[in-house]
Parts: sequence; C-alpha cells; structure tokens
Amino acid sequence: MDLPISQAWLEVLLLASLRMTAFLLVAPPFSHQAIPARIKAMLGVGLGLAVSQRLSAGYQLQDTAGYITAAVLEIATGLVLGFLVMLVFAAIQSAGSLIDLFSGFQMAQAFDPQMMVNGAQFTRLIQMAALALLFASDGYQLVIGGLAGSFSALPLGGGLDLARPVQAMTSAVTGMFLSAVQIAGPLLVVLVLADVGLGLLTRVAPALNAFALGFPLKVFITLGLAGFLFLALPRLVAMLAEQAANSLMGVG
Repeated sequence: MDLPISQAWLEVLLLASLRMTAFLLVAPPFSHQAIPARIKAMLGVGLGLAVSQRLSAGYQLQDTAGYITAAVLEIATGLVLGFLVMLVFAAIQSAGSLIDLFSGFQMAQAFDPQMMVNGAQFTRLIQMAALALLFASDGYQLVIGGLAGSFSALPLGGGLDLARPVQAMTSAVTGMFLSAVQIAGPLLVVLVLADVGLGLLTRVAPALNAFALGFPLKVFITLGLAGFLFLALPRLVAMLAEQAANSLMGVG
C-alpha cells in the first residue's frame, strides 16, 4: 500500500512545528517548567499538523539553503511571539511584586524554579493562580488561536520585519506597567494611607512608636483585602488572554 506524502506539505509541517515549539518554550502558560520539554515538542508538532493543511496551499518549494534559512526565521518568529505574550502576562507578576513591596513581604522573596519567578509570596501566589485560571477557563485556547492567526500576518518563510514586532513589544511593556498599577492600585492606595496614618500618629504621640506596629498592620490589611483581588483575577486573566491573542494576530 502506497501512502503518497506531498513534499510541500511536509516542509510546511516542519516549519509550522518549529514556530509552534519555539513559541511554547517562551509563552505562558506553556513555558512552565513543570511541563516537560518533550511534551512541548509533541504539542508543537500537533499544532503544526493542525494548521499545515491550510498553509500548504500555494506554498512554493525551496532549495536546501533557503529552507534552512526559513527554519531559522521560523524559530526566531516563534520566540518573538512568545516573548510578546510573556510581556502581556507579566502584568500579573508585576502587580504581585508591587503588593509585596508595599506590604513588606518583599523581605521574604525567593526564586521559584518552576515558574522562573523571583519574588515573594504574593508574586508567586498570583502568578500560580493566573496560570491555573488560564487552563481552567480555557484561556490558553485564545492564545493558541492567536498563534494560529499569526500565520496570516507572518507567512511561513516570509522573514520577520522587526518594525511591527518591536512596536508591539513597546506597547506591551507600556500596557504591562499600566495594567500592573491598575490591578494592584486599590490595595496600594490603602497601604499608602496606612503609612500616612501611622506617620500622623507618630507626630501626635511620638512615645507610642507607631511605626513599630506598621509591619503587622500592613500584613493584616494586605491579607484582609487580597481576597477582593482574587475575586477579580478571573476577569483579569480573560482580558489578558484576549489581549495576547490580539497582539499575536496584529504583529504583521
């Protein structure tokens, strides 16, 4: 029994798998170190197989040198797109870092080798909750859908114009800081007001040494009000997943 395999389809499959695999190595939630590298490679090949039939229409065969160049460009494209998604979701990690900084938890920071995050309790907790919500709410499907749509903006082997990706990264960095302040803003305002109140109390009654109560007071306020942040976290994760998908489809 003969199984004819089109050479154009096979080349498209390999190129698409390279872009998918490079993207999965960098972009959250797939970049988590708990996911083995071979699973990421298998998932990349599976996603490449899903889009290969559509992309093979009109594909022109290339020589060996041209195909190797196209493979390198696809790896670079996948890494750039993955880094763009990582910038979008870094807003949650930055919000957790701000909360740790203002509440005093920053003194107990540590490096998490699974999530590749260096932060204190709220940084790692919010990051872990966001990754869990991405899988539980099927938000990762939006990210994969945006990656599949990137082939329309950046065709296979067509090269990578750095103007649009750099512009998208610049906008993503600006949006990351803005989103981080918006996420952690209400809690930060309460913590700053607590510091102001302690300062006024110290001026009125210096013998009370009110700042000695500052650390436990801010810890109590943070733990008491952090629940409201986690109530809004599912909506924030859905919004960031949609923003990541739109960024992937608009880099061309």
